[in-house]
Amino acid sequence: MGTIEMDKTKHTRLSGLHNFRSEYSVEIMMFLVFLLLCALISVLTPRFLSAGNIRNLFWQATTVGIIAIGQTLIILTAGIDLSVGGIMAISAMLGGLVMSNTSLGAGITTVLLTGLGVGVLNGVLVSYARLAPFIVTLGTLSITQSLTYVITDGSSITGLPAGYRFFGYQRVFGLPLYTIVLIGLFILGHIMLKKTKLGRFLYAIGSNEEASRLAGVNVKFNKMIAYSITGLLCAIAALILTSRLGAIDPDTGSGIELDTIAAVVIGGASMSGGKGSLVGTLIGVFFITVLHNGLNLIGVSPFWQGSAVGAVIIISVLLDSMLRSR
Repeated sequence: MGTIEMDKTKHTRLSGLHNFRSEYSVEIMMFLVFLLLCALISVLTPRFLSAGNIRNLFWQATTVGIIAIGQTLIILTAGIDLSVGGIMAISAMLGGLVMSNTSLGAGITTVLLTGLGVGVLNGVLVSYARLAPFIVTLGTLSITQSLTYVITDGSSITGLPAGYRFFGYQRVFGLPLYTIVLIGLFILGHIMLKKTKLGRFLYAIGSNEEASRLAGVNVKFNKMIAYSITGLLCAIAALILTSRLGAIDPDTGSGIELDTIAAVVIGGASMSGGKGSLVGTLIGVFFITVLHNGLNLIGVSPFWQGSAVGAVIIISVLLDSMLRSR
């Protein structure tokens, strides 16, 4: 009996390992590529593995990583959000104005509610008005960026309350608060996708929206939730970024939509929906961060760095397509 039980245990472990490798095949491959990238950069420039640069990497990954969580939820539904940079800017700017004229608490609340509100608006237009996500979020991006400059006449907001720097500089058990927030949000997001109805519904909607609707899934509501969560995450990222910098600029978050989409795609998510994970997104976030950081350390011109990121995205999509065909 002991031998039989041992055989069953061994078979279960092997089966679990096989299922894990099958589910996360793209993520495992990208993690190995990520390690290879780190090794290559560390050979080219010893500064890469310095303690100061490691801290810098985590800081650079924070804003992109937080927003990439929401971008993953949206891409799982076969959508896309191009407005994340604009949501960051308008949330931070309105919050900064309120903060400067009233109180720190009122300003922070304004930042969070503004991000959530714009996210809900995106979700309503995409889900209930049935407009294309690309068009809706592109329009929202233009509107929010324009309003950000109109509100302050293109000026930055400085002289923020001292307590506002808490989000960017506070440490907990020796770790920066923003790093703990990043890791915590990824863990919560992973649990939500794997263990809750909302997560299962998002995967189902991306795989086959009509079949999900016929199966009783409230497709419109769940898609709206994905955009709403993303808006809130943009506001949280804006809080951390601007509190670290100590000022709020009208161009806060400019161009970050490309990095978040790249991180999600590099992490193995499919733009057609239904495929992806936050484990892969986290790998993608640090891949993009290390790539930018390494190219800067090596001395590659910023004009060429966009080409490098674009090439990585195309290669990632190609490899994902090859793995799917197999």
